[in-house]
Amino acid sequence: MGDTVTGKKKGYFGQYGGQYVPDKVKKALNQVSDFYERFKDDAQFRTELEYYLKDYSGRPTPLYYAKSLSDYLGGAKIYLKREDLNHLGAHKLNNVLGQILLAKRMGKTRIIAETGAGQHGTATAAAAAKFGMRCEIYMGAKDIERQKLNVFRMNLLGAKVNSVSEGTATLKEAVDAALADFAENLDDTFYVVGSAVGPDPYPTMVKDFQSVISKELKQQVLDQGNRLPDAVVACVGGGSNAIGAFAHFLDDKGVRLIGAEAAGKGVDTPENAATLTNGSVGVAHGMKSYFLQDDQGKLKPAYSISAGLDYPGVGPEHSLLKDVKRAEYYAITDQEALDAFTLLSKKEGIIPALESSHAVAQAIKMAPQMESDQIIIVNLSGRGDKDVEDVGKILNFKI
Repeated sequence: MGDTVTGKKKGYFGQYGGQYVPDKVKKALNQVSDFYERFKDDAQFRTELEYYLKDYSGRPTPLYYAKSLSDYLGGAKIYLKREDLNHLGAHKLNNVLGQILLAKRMGKTRIIAETGAGQHGTATAAAAAKFGMRCEIYMGAKDIERQKLNVFRMNLLGAKVNSVSEGTATLKEAVDAALADFAENLDDTFYVVGSAVGPDPYPTMVKDFQSVISKELKQQVLDQGNRLPDAVVACVGGGSNAIGAFAHFLDDKGVRLIGAEAAGKGVDTPENAATLTNGSVGVAHGMKSYFLQDDQGKLKPAYSISAGLDYPGVGPEHSLLKDVKRAEYYAITDQEALDAFTLLSKKEGIIPALESSHAVAQAIKMAPQMESDQIIIVNLSGRGDKDVEDVGKILNFKI
C-alpha cells in the first residue's frame, strides 16, 4: 500500500489528523492504537480477518465492465468495483470486521457506532451479533426517517438505535452523540468509527481495513487488461470508501484519483456538503481537517440528498491529498446524482446507492472527454435498495 505521498509522523497526514480530545479519551485512544499496532501485522489476526472477509462477507467483490453504459456515453471504458455485492450491501463491513476483531482482543463487550445512511450501523450491528457483543447505534432523527429499512435491519440484528434530534439531526450530531457515549464508557466500550475520520488511530485503521478494495481492484484490472486504470473515482463524505479505493494507487502517478463530494442543491447555496470545495481548515470531532465552518470555527449544517454524504468534514488524509494535488475532488449536485442513479439502473440493471451515484455521475461527465482505450474505475460503494422509496417519491413514481 503506497504511502510516500502521505508519509507522516504518527497520527498525522501532513498537518492534518491528530488527537483533539480530552486526556481521558486520549488515554483510551492510545490503548486502541497500541492494540492496533500490536495486531495489524499479526499473522493470526490477519488470517482471521481474511477468513471473515471471504466466508462471511463474500470477498473478493467483482470488477465489472459496464459495457452498456460505456457504449452509451462513448469515450472511456467504465468499470465498477462492486462493493454493493459485499454482505449487507456496502463497503462498510470491511472496516467493521477489522475493528470488531480488535475490540475482541481488547476484551471489550459493548460496541457503539455512528451512522448516516445506516449502512455502517447495519454492518456494525451484524458483526456485533456475530461475535455476541452488545451494540448501540447513534443516528440522526432525520436520517432515521429517510432510512427506515436500515433502522429495521439494525433492530432485527439486535442493536439499539438511538435517535439524535439536536441540530440538523443528521450524521454530524450522530458523531457528537457517539463520541459523548465513548467518553463516558471507556472501560467496556469500543467505538467502531465508520469513516476515515476522527482522532488517531481511526483514520489510519479505517484506511488499512478498507484498502482491501484497492488491493483487489488493482490486481483485477491488471488481470483483465494488463494495465493500470487512467482514473479511480469514488464518492467522498468522510471518505472511507474513497481512501480504500485510492490506497494502493497512491504511488502510481499515472492514475488519477478522483473524489466526488456532495454539492447538494449547489456549491453556491447554503445546502451542500462540499467540504473540500467550500471548506477551510479547522478542528472538530477530534481531528484537524477541512470543515464547512463559519469565521468562528463553528460547523455549518451540511446537506445532501444522500444521508451518507451530509457530513460537514472529511478525513484528514483526503485533506492532505487535496493540498498536495495527488487527488482531485469535484462536487456533484443532487440532480446529477439522481440522473446517474436512474441511468446506471436502466443501462446496466444495477441500482446504486445515492452515495455511489455521486461517483457514477462524475464518471459520466468524464468518460465522453476521454479516449476509447482509457479506463475509469468507479468504486460502487453500495447498493440502492435503501434509497428506492425516497427516490421514487422524488421522481413521482407510482407504486
